[in-house]
Amino acid sequence: MKEKIMQAIYRTLMLIVIISIITFVVVSIINYDSTVKFTLPGNDKVSLDEQLKGTISKITEILEDKYLGEINNEDLVNGAIKGAVNGIGDEYTEYYTPEDLKQFETSTLGNYVGIGVYLQADLDTNDIKVIEPMSESPAEKAGLKAEDKILKVDGKEYNADQINDLADYIKGEEGKEVTLTILRDGKTLDIKIERSPINIKYVESTMFTKDIGYIEINTFDEDCAKDFLDQYNELEKEGAKGLIIDLRNNGGGLVDQALEIADLFCDKGETMLITMDKKESKEIKKANSSRTITMPTVVLTNEETASASEIFVAALKENDKAEIVGKTTFGKGLIQELIYLSNGGALKVTSAEYYTPNGNKINEVGVKPDYDISSEEEQIDKALELLKK
Repeated sequence: MKEKIMQAIYRTLMLIVIISIITFVVVSIINYDSTVKFTLPGNDKVSLDEQLKGTISKITEILEDKYLGEINNEDLVNGAIKGAVNGIGDEYTEYYTPEDLKQFETSTLGNYVGIGVYLQADLDTNDIKVIEPMSESPAEKAGLKAEDKILKVDGKEYNADQINDLADYIKGEEGKEVTLTILRDGKTLDIKIERSPINIKYVESTMFTKDIGYIEINTFDEDCAKDFLDQYNELEKEGAKGLIIDLRNNGGGLVDQALEIADLFCDKGETMLITMDKKESKEIKKANSSRTITMPTVVLTNEETASASEIFVAALKENDKAEIVGKTTFGKGLIQELIYLSNGGALKVTSAEYYTPNGNKINEVGVKPDYDISSEEEQIDKALELLKK
């Protein structure tokens, strides 16, 4: 009997609690529904320009009237620009604030204090992946490897959307350590890396054998073409009769630098690149000068060979100036244009799609090698075999 009474009391208490919760939810809904509603502009009769101006103006008016805290006008403007750019849905089009632009230009020029690593946002898994550590960098010396996934930095989690934040954070004061939590082969590891000055070597070369030279291009950035030609001339002086150009894990860079190097291999007037903008206006880039490099050449590629690298590969392949060994390239056939703004920032806008000299599509397709080989060691062996013919 006592047990039944206790059960009855328990059911009554639970009913009261449930009623209280329902009442709270209903009151909350009523309170939200009773707030003032503002009509935002947006219909077929209003232009996009008028809609954006009207919407931002109204939102700003609400914030200034209702927001409890202080409003930083510069932050508000930057946020509005970023929101508009992100709304396009193109992963390659982005807005750089003045601070972001300085960081971008610093990394392009290649001198900063950090750990020395090439990163890529994997949008399929939402991870940040290591393409490869820079040669002789703190990252390489600490044991960071290609394909490592960075989960945390100094205990803070990062995802693919935050790759710029991560890249900014790992730069810093010389001598200060940063701890990367990575995922490698299913295991989580912590790697401590000491920051130091990084002078990026975009082009590195060596004599692979007594008569075969080897040039690795890490990325096509400022002065890359000049460095390439200087190092090629040195290899030729050392007796190179054949050339291996390694573009594996080269994520792209400046298109004009890639074309300038391709121009060294192509005959004057040969097509190197075709671009098409949104108005379907076609531009054909042709070699400007007579061919400078005539020795047999093999280019190495993999799935991370992307963008400007693919332009270079296609130019040499379809003009019969080199044989391609490795894997089909990444497939980024879009060109971004950097547009500087009066506030000190810039817009990086996808402005054109590019095609190979024969008019083949690259975006989401890539450039297929002449010899499809997965193993890096076998790729080198095949390159040497082709050059010894």
